[in-house]
Amino acid sequence: MTRIRRGYRARRRRTKIRLFASSFRGAHSRLTRTITQQKIRALVSAHRDRDSKKRNFRRLWIIRINAVIREKGVSYSYSRLIHNLYKRQLLLNRKILAQIAISNRNCLSMISNEIIKEVDCKESVGIIETEFSGVHSPAR
Repeated sequence: MTRIRRGYRARRRRTKIRLFASSFRGAHSRLTRTITQQKIRALVSAHRDRDSKKRNFRRLWIIRINAVIREKGVSYSYSRLIHNLYKRQLLLNRKILAQIAISNRNCLSMISNEIIKEVDCKESVGIIETEFSGVHSPAR
């Protein structure tokens, strides 16, 4: 019988793993066992850090928005701005607000001032309506 050369699939798998780990240092790029361990570790870290990157950017955007908002008025804060945005049903996410805060601070302060005026007007009208509705209700 003729000799059979074996290991085609295994060799192909190992070379694919080696290509992934070619930039690693030392034995992490040369020995198959350590290459597989480091590949698993790298993929786990990449998956974990994708989520933390999202969290970190959200925190950064919130800090930037809050800093610009508090420059104009001490009593007005980030949380009130976001609450009033939701009340008015404005679709501006934190990323866009942070970009506006960096590029054009006056624009963000104008937006917040308009929101404050609208909300204050609506709240005062709502308070007045409830006061009058209690006066005109029939006695029981």
